[in-house]
Amino acid sequence: MPRANPSEPVARARVLAIANQKGGVGKTTTAINLGTALGAAGRKVLVIDFDPQGNASTGLGIERADRTVTSYDVLLRDTRFDDAILSTDVPNVDLVAATVDLSAAEVELVRDERRPYRLRDAFATLTRPYDHILIDCPPSLGLLTVNALAASHAVMVPLQCEFFALEGLSLLLRTIERVRKSFNPMLQMHGVVLTMFDRRNNLSEQVATDVRSFMGDRVYDTIIPRNVRVSEAPSHGKPVLLYDFKSAGAQAYAHLAGEMLRRERNLAAA
Repeated sequence: MPRANPSEPVARARVLAIANQKGGVGKTTTAINLGTALGAAGRKVLVIDFDPQGNASTGLGIERADRTVTSYDVLLRDTRFDDAILSTDVPNVDLVAATVDLSAAEVELVRDERRPYRLRDAFATLTRPYDHILIDCPPSLGLLTVNALAASHAVMVPLQCEFFALEGLSLLLRTIERVRKSFNPMLQMHGVVLTMFDRRNNLSEQVATDVRSFMGDRVYDTIIPRNVRVSEAPSHGKPVLLYDFKSAGAQAYAHLAGEMLRRERNLAAA
């Protein structure tokens, strides 16, 4: 497999890791709906399901029987990226699916000298043109997440508005900084997205205030509300933007895509 430049991630597309070591914070929901919104804006998007649970694959309507070549094969079997790409029913959005096989990656790569760079190296085999690559990371700070961060230009952190949010965020920020120093000096913090916000709950307001006080303008203005349509959409194999575009959750993700694109322009100009 061709090796990528060890000092920078793939350059053909903007690569964004969507990461948080906590489960249930909205990583997968953010990945598939942000990708859908970018696709609706005319951008070519590749979503990489990098979580052995395979929820992003399910949420984009890909049945398990159709996941014959996956992110596991790209990462561990030197399969070309192009051979793992699946079309979805979402306009302009393709997918590299995942299965439970990916859970073996950390054990199988333990003796590989290039283990933090396996995903970055694999990008050298990607020939299809994309504007954005979104990596849906697993809920851990293990080798899979390190690979995603080492291969990305920036990281987006979905953060649920709950009591222990800041405690987990501090640990993630330390990991991002270690990856930046050791594996990917180009890695930028794209921003924190507040998710599952309930305006009826004083705790949500307090957490949002605390996170903005701690992170400043790195917190997105867009807030993703707790919304039943967002929860229902994956069971239908659709992003909420296709399931119910008029819902509050769908509209929030459409706004998030616009804010993301503005931040991309600002980061490029920095």
